[in-house]
Amino acid sequence: MNARFFSRLFALCVAEGLGFVLHAASADLPAAELEHSAWPFIVRQAQPVERRVDAWSAGGPFLFRKPAADQDGNTASGFRPFWVQLHDARGEFRAGHFLYPVFSYTVDENTYKWSLLELVRRWDRRPSADPASSVFDQRGEFEIFPLWFSRQSGDPELSYRALFPIHGTIKHKLFFERLSWTLFPLYVENEKRGAITTFAPWPIVRIHRGTSRGWGVWPLYDHIERPGISDATYILWPFGYNVTRQPHPDDPPATPPRRDVGVLPFYARSTGPGYVNQDYAWPFFGYTERTSPQRYSERRYFWPFLVQGRGDARYVSRYAPFYTHSNSKGVDKQWFMWPLVRHAAWSDEGVDRARTQFLFFLFWHEKQRAAGRTNSPSAELTHAWPLVSHWDNGAGRRQWQFPSPLEVFFPHNDRIRHAWSPLFALARHDQRAPGDTRTSLLWNAVTWEQRVAENRSEFHLGPLLSVARQAGEKRIAIGNGLFGFKRDADRRWRMFWLDFPAKTVSTTTPATR
Repeated sequence: MNARFFSRLFALCVAEGLGFVLHAASADLPAAELEHSAWPFIVRQAQPVERRVDAWSAGGPFLFRKPAADQDGNTASGFRPFWVQLHDARGEFRAGHFLYPVFSYTVDENTYKWSLLELVRRWDRRPSADPASSVFDQRGEFEIFPLWFSRQSGDPELSYRALFPIHGTIKHKLFFERLSWTLFPLYVENEKRGAITTFAPWPIVRIHRGTSRGWGVWPLYDHIERPGISDATYILWPFGYNVTRQPHPDDPPATPPRRDVGVLPFYARSTGPGYVNQDYAWPFFGYTERTSPQRYSERRYFWPFLVQGRGDARYVSRYAPFYTHSNSKGVDKQWFMWPLVRHAAWSDEGVDRARTQFLFFLFWHEKQRAAGRTNSPSAELTHAWPLVSHWDNGAGRRQWQFPSPLEVFFPHNDRIRHAWSPLFALARHDQRAPGDTRTSLLWNAVTWEQRVAENRSEFHLGPLLSVARQAGEKRIAIGNGLFGFKRDADRRWRMFWLDFPAKTVSTTTPATR
């Protein structure tokens, strides 16, 4: 025997072992197990019937397939973080993301859209799309922001091509009805509600026409008159201004105009129907008095530090940075040692919400319950950044993840949740219902699951050890069935060899492809 012989023997053992693991990874689940682990090659999980598709992961957190986080029956799969895709319940492709947000592609029955860092964007209708309901829906757009803008439709009023800063026109975009330029900033023209402003060059020399008229040399002087609507003069902008706004046609007869006058930072005054606001040594000292449509009175001393306001629908008491309490439009806020602690409570779409934050995101906790039902179950979401995120829907569903550096910043972004968050999940826990739980460590290297309603539990230490129990039966397997022990319903133990998975236990309906 020599070194060459031992090296060949070792290589043969490795090849046989790898072949065994791959065989186990592709085999069906044993009758007593809902999870099969050949970690790090693959870990497969059977899902409840309503999830429609079994879940699996491979290579730790990188390769995966699982039900999506939405409620539409979609399936998410891919190679994190490089490529993540979504298919609908019928198996049709609906979205793909490469190193999100570097590249994204989404498609529905009639349209498709792709973007590169949301700077290069393309939107158009699919060749198989149903007829558009309007000319505006026929449009196709392509942008390389801020250099190239293009929209093509059947209506010339909605179509355009523009190359910045050379020449072009865009319509109904960037808050303008129309925006044109030639050799920017030498010539720029914008239109909004019939008021046309021409800059030559921008932003210095300006001419106002259309439904407005006037001229200006910024920042020295600018005068804009919109007959019957407003009249504004600015001198050494933004330090001096005089703006008068005429009453709205829906205002009661004899309603006085609104007027704003300022010589900053010395004095500023705004008046209107039932309203006056004055500032001295702007913005530090001032007051506000309002009598309609709702009463409100406010005093400011060394703004923003000392502010006192009282009214019918608004309240503020600020002693910054030590304490602030305000209530406006039903949103009640409190600050303690700003910006350390913030608490807010409000109602939104029939839900009472209460949120507490420490340094904005280091600690973040929100509680929700049905509006006006103080004794009803509450849903809670907690982030202790960057360590833990915990979610409880108040109806028995709970989840937590450690560590969790992204969730607090992207609370409603399922694309981040699919592509990036699992890469950091050293530990995860999911309680689908009381007594129905699954916990995993090191990206499914170690997992344990319990389903009390089925009198079932499982533990997996990769492919090395698995312990499965159902009713009075128990199975302890080494190497996914290389050898182990079984206990039957009569509590008798026996040893087994080469009892590899042979049959899948499925708690799901087959996914439609």
